[in-house]
Amino acid sequence: MTSTTPNSAAADVTAKPKAIAKNWDGLKPYLLAAPQTIALCVFLVFPILLIGVVSFWEFNGYSMTPAFTLDNYISVFSSDVTLRTYVNTFKFVGMVWLATLLIGYPVAYFLSFHVKKLKWQVLLFLICTIPFWTSNIIRMISWVPLLGKEGLVNQMLMGIGLIDAPLEFLLYSDFAVVLGMVHLYIIFMIAPIFNSLMRIDRTLITAAEDMGASGFNVFKEIVLPLSAPGIAIGSIFVVTLVMGEFITVRLMGGGQAASIGKLIQTQIGSLQYPLAAANAIILLCVTLLLVFSILRVVNIRKEL
Repeated sequence: MTSTTPNSAAADVTAKPKAIAKNWDGLKPYLLAAPQTIALCVFLVFPILLIGVVSFWEFNGYSMTPAFTLDNYISVFSSDVTLRTYVNTFKFVGMVWLATLLIGYPVAYFLSFHVKKLKWQVLLFLICTIPFWTSNIIRMISWVPLLGKEGLVNQMLMGIGLIDAPLEFLLYSDFAVVLGMVHLYIIFMIAPIFNSLMRIDRTLITAAEDMGASGFNVFKEIVLPLSAPGIAIGSIFVVTLVMGEFITVRLMGGGQAASIGKLIQTQIGSLQYPLAAANAIILLCVTLLLVFSILRVVNIRKEL
């Protein structure tokens, strides 16, 4: 016969709650992540999967039929118009990215290094965000009286004698589309760069200057490398937003410019859902490829 001593019985009683508590502690992270994971799957992953499924359906010009066909993707890659539209979209992405970087970096640098007091830094940064307190459509429409043939810019240039006739390329052109996108998305480049520059340890700059480094060398060897994660984050924001842009293309392009986002909108309007879905999947893959390329060049984990 085996006998259970009082000490062993007490140990069993105390061991069970500890085991339960240990298991509960192990489940806590999963339970905390469950709501976000469910929401992500329901509102992002599942819709993307549905778009991927529809992209393989057949479309006969009148209705779509559940099936498996590669005709939609073949149509995309065999159409010269669609390929030129992709090239035009990449052109917009490159030009807007470059313009926002060339404008946004000096602004962020000025706020970080030339404005000494924090309250003025915050105030000036908030001033940069004032245009973004209104809707995108209102901001786009506001360019019409400025850039139109009878707009203020043409009137001013003609008034001082620089031009004899209104400049037509200012509005309803690729120039207008790029200008509108830069206006819309430049804050997404300024904000992460400003955050990166504010986190740079100023003693590093002081030490480099004490050792005789010039201002250019300090910028090249310290400021620029340490602000690279902010540039990468801003680039990801700008690239992803411009790749799917269609409202600005429609309003500022006036039918003279094209992008994949506008093409998808047109295809949806004409009920060509499988073809629009195929273009959406291709656009998503290209965008992810660009994002992963940026992440391979710059490690942004230190910034997050």
